Amino acid sequence: MDSIVRAWIDGWVVSRGAAPPMAEPWGYTIDVGGAEHMTRHVFAATNDAVEEAAVRKVADSVTGAGVWLKVFAAPERVGPWLGEGWWIDPEPGYLMSVHMTATPEPAPAPPGYRLRTWSRGGVTRVAVAAPDGSWAARGQLAPTGWTAVVDQIETSPAHRRRGLGTLVMRTLTRVAAEQGVETGVLAGTPEGRALYESLGWRVEAPLTSAKFTGNR
Repeated sequence: MDSIVRAWIDGWVVSRGAAPPMAEPWGYTIDVGGAEHMTRHVFAATNDAVEEAAVRKVADSVTGAGVWLKVFAAPERVGPWLGEGWWIDPEPGYLMSVHMTATPEPAPAPPGYRLRTWSRGGVTRVAVAAPDGSWAARGQLAPTGWTAVVDQIETSPAHRRRGLGTLVMRTLTRVAAEQGVETGVLAGTPEGRALYESLGWRVEAPLTSAKFTGNR
């Protein structure tokens, strides 16, 4: 198994409060418990090591709506392996990692904005409030030993291009380094990829997300 994939799985279940992952011959099954996201099957292989036969076998065995597949290969490659009833997220994802290093204190929030950081249940959360008190940006960090997952990084469309995403990421990175984390892992979008790469993150593999709709 790719160690970066395992690090992402371990941190993601802590971040989202999901059930402990169950080992499978091809990867892991994780129960999430949501109406639109009951279970996810995450394949352990990445890039050229992803096997078509394994993906087809798992996809064909799914019969209930709300089951997701996470495959670390490009959507244009994975898509033809899935049968009827599978919706593929048109926006590709990216499995990314970074070597965590001690960082200086992040620059303060822009004038009028308020940054707050807190930890609960092993997860550190960062929230940025706009001058009027509304939500502007957020993110969270789930350490699992020497690795940690950075998760749910979001900036409100009304408050973009103000450096809030960078502020959230630098704050979380500093927390991770202080906790002894050596490697950070995340699953990013094309929009987020530019921000993460500007901060030293690198792409390990593309990510295909597919959900079974139950319509076969």
